[in-house]
Amino acid sequence: MADHDSERSVIRPGREFEQEYRLDASEAGEFLIAIGEQLRDGDELTIVDDEWELPFAFGEPVELEIDFEGMGEPELEIEIELPGRTDERAPSVE
Repeated sequence: MADHDSERSVIRPGREFEQEYRLDASEAGEFLIAIGEQLRDGDELTIVDDEWELPFAFGEPVELEIDFEGMGEPELEIEIELPGRTDERAPSVE
C-alpha cells in the first residue's frame, strides 16, 4: 500500500488553488464540523484530499457571510473568509 501523505502536493503561499465538490448534505455537514473544530481549537487549519494538502495558519477576525436568495429556486450561501496569520509584531515604544 502506498504512503498517501508523501504523494500529496502541498499547496503553499504564492499559489492560486480552487477545488469544487458536489456532496450530499450529511457529508458536507461532517466536513463543516471538522472545519469548525479546527477553528475552535487552534490557529491552523489543514484540509487534505487524496492528491493535495492545504495547511493554512489563520488570523483574526474571521468573516462570515450569509446570503439567502428566496426567489425562484431558493438558495442559501454561507461563506467564511479566513485571513492569513501574520508574524509581525508591533514596534517598541521607548
